[in-house]
Amino acid sequence: MKSKEHTRQVRDKVTEKFKAGLAYKKISQALNIPRSTVQAIIQKWKEYGTTVNLPRQGRPPKLTGRTRRVLIRNAAKRPMVTLDELQRSTAQVGESVHRTTISRALHKVGLYGRVARRKPLLTENHKKSHFQFATSHVGDTANMWKKVLWSEETKMELFGQNAKHYVWRKTNTVRVLGLSDPGP
Repeated sequence: MKSKEHTRQVRDKVTEKFKAGLAYKKISQALNIPRSTVQAIIQKWKEYGTTVNLPRQGRPPKLTGRTRRVLIRNAAKRPMVTLDELQRSTAQVGESVHRTTISRALHKVGLYGRVARRKPLLTENHKKSHFQFATSHVGDTANMWKKVLWSEETKMELFGQNAKHYVWRKTNTVRVLGLSDPGP
């Protein structure tokens, strides 16, 4: 794959010097370009009679390499970012693309939208109170615990709705989400 294309003027100079009888090596030294590039330009000129860039096969990609790398970096750094947010960020750069285009770019590198696991949010106060309870009741007998009424019938939503949260992650990796965790 070519990394860059030379300007039309450079390609014309190569053909002029070749018509003048200079060898590939002399042309490459005079114009400071690789000999293989000189050879490719002359072969194209011999075959097609022109130095103009010929049309390429297939549709050019919508996303530039730089924008694609920025999208991948954003999704890896902030796994809870949505496709809409990524779409707005590409629009700010100047590339307006559809959500499925962004999704395909992320899928190519192995990032997929998965539902994050849920876990209760435990603050330091919760942990301390649980530890105090456990240490204060460590010596209790089995008969005492039979007198305790245990209930697990209530459902509380202390930290907002109990909705699914999606994260971008690679296959066979785990992202655990706390109930009010805003994500990294």
